[in-house]
Amino acid sequence: MLHEANQSTLVLVDLQQRLMPSIFEGERVIKEAVRLANIARILEIPVIGTEQSPEGIGENVSAVKQLCQQTVVKQHFDGCEDGLIEAIHANRRNVIVAGCEAHVCVLQTCAGLLKHGLNVTVVTDAIGSRITANRDAAIARLGKAGATLATVEMVAFEWMRTSKHPRFKDVLTLVR
Repeated sequence: MLHEANQSTLVLVDLQQRLMPSIFEGERVIKEAVRLANIARILEIPVIGTEQSPEGIGENVSAVKQLCQQTVVKQHFDGCEDGLIEAIHANRRNVIVAGCEAHVCVLQTCAGLLKHGLNVTVVTDAIGSRITANRDAAIARLGKAGATLATVEMVAFEWMRTSKHPRFKDVLTLVR
């Protein structure tokens, strides 16, 4: 399934200050999530963040927080249980997901989105867990559950569709 920019929403799950230092390659995960969010903003795709119990884990890292038009604070691991579904515009059926931890909040949020009939894409190079085996198991489960697996660049070029896209050169600076 190719991604339509005008039907997409980007959700950045729990890229939080106190969590990220314990994530395997956490800096790379943040870098890729921020790169994807910047591309989404250039292409006028809504960016929503989630924060799991921010009073304990802190807010999302500032580089992520500043790119989100809205942040859903949640207690459930599945963000859909705490208002994420309501935050996604009804005409945007494709939800692109990045964040942490892959095997907990990303997995359960994606399952909730799928249960609500949305098309879900997991951006595999922009998700993370403390242990790589957990991340890899989450990716496998999500693929079997019906989520599309993609990378930042796959999503970016699908959103644009053509090198004639009016913002192609702006996006290309983030891809190179």
